[in-house]
Amino acid sequence: MTEPEKIHEPRLWRDNGWTARVIKNEDDDGWAVAMTPDGQSEPALVGPWTMGRDKKNPKPLDTPAFHTLVKTASEFVRRHEQQLHAQLHQEISIAHGGDRISVTLDIQPDEDNPSALLRALDAAGEVMAEARVAPSFRLTRASASAWAEGGFGRVR
Repeated sequence: MTEPEKIHEPRLWRDNGWTARVIKNEDDDGWAVAMTPDGQSEPALVGPWTMGRDKKNPKPLDTPAFHTLVKTASEFVRRHEQQLHAQLHQEISIAHGGDRISVTLDIQPDEDNPSALLRALDAAGEVMAEARVAPSFRLTRASASAWAEGGFGRVR
């Protein structure tokens, strides 16, 4: 795959895997900047942009501003990915039979057929039991303990 052509214009800057586009803010008289990762059609982040000296037109993009925008947008995307990962992959440690076990819930989002897999792992990380559950299943200490006490049978 070839890298997109670099562009360094006052209202459009493409470099380092990102495109910054200064756009008219539809909500007021100001300007905004949309940060879009290469290969994506929608911006990952849209934020306010500074007015120029004439108080009508936007301040032109430059290297320091672009690098700051890339850093901010990258951190925003990373935090969003971490939050999504935390929602889809949960883990709780409980006591069971005198041992500590980990109970994990891995949700597979799918518009047509979402699913989730509940697993019990021993201290060595070996799977002791697993069960398919509804993606809406709430993994809590109480639900993990109840599953373990029920012999890792059917999950309610």
